[in-house]
Amino acid sequence: MTIWAGVFARGGSKGLPGKNLKELGGVPLVGHAVKVAIDIPGVKQVLCSTDSPEIAAAAERYGAHVPFLRPAELAGDTSPEWLSWQHLASYLVKSGASDDDLLVSLPATSPLRKSSDIVSAIEKHTTSGADVVVSYTAAQRSPWFNMVSQGSDGFLQTVLELSDQVFSRRQDAPEVYDLATVVYVTSLGFVLSARHLFDGNVAGVEVPSERAIDIDTQLDFDIAEFLYSRQRRKAQAY
Repeated sequence: MTIWAGVFARGGSKGLPGKNLKELGGVPLVGHAVKVAIDIPGVKQVLCSTDSPEIAAAAERYGAHVPFLRPAELAGDTSPEWLSWQHLASYLVKSGASDDDLLVSLPATSPLRKSSDIVSAIEKHTTSGADVVVSYTAAQRSPWFNMVSQGSDGFLQTVLELSDQVFSRRQDAPEVYDLATVVYVTSLGFVLSARHLFDGNVAGVEVPSERAIDIDTQLDFDIAEFLYSRQRRKAQAY
């Protein structure tokens, strides 16, 4: 079994234009993803899937292989990333990879991930029998307790108010989690045969919220800068 790391970073972004080339600590976001992937034991090659020549050049500077530029139809605001996974998986299989090989997906928008998060996800995939392993964090809101929607009459109600599972105390509500973009692990064969992420059995690894920031806006980036600086100060203190 071979492990392939895929860094997915398209050129367009409405929330934060040019975000994948935006520098955090002097390194572009795409560079952070490539750097951490290269350090993962067992990864044969780090590939970057992008539609942008500028992102491709930056990824190559940090050690990624860019075998193609992603087609425009797979890089729009509404393009499902699953199709980009399939595009890369198809390239790898046609190039001689096996359906049983692993694809470790590392979106460029989570620059605070650690190599241990990725290793844990790979180990989970190996031991759990899951088709896909995702990363998640503890949710700050629960649909059973403190999430609301607005009806056509303008009044608010809890998301699940019409069900028989309504809780008046947070402690009584079932635990829920937020999916994180830190790491995804699956097989090339599953990617090529499935229609979407949850088309199979999905397991997960929990990561601390401070490493799970997903940059989509300037505010997200500002938070990431603060957390990144704090991480560096802590590392320098030891």
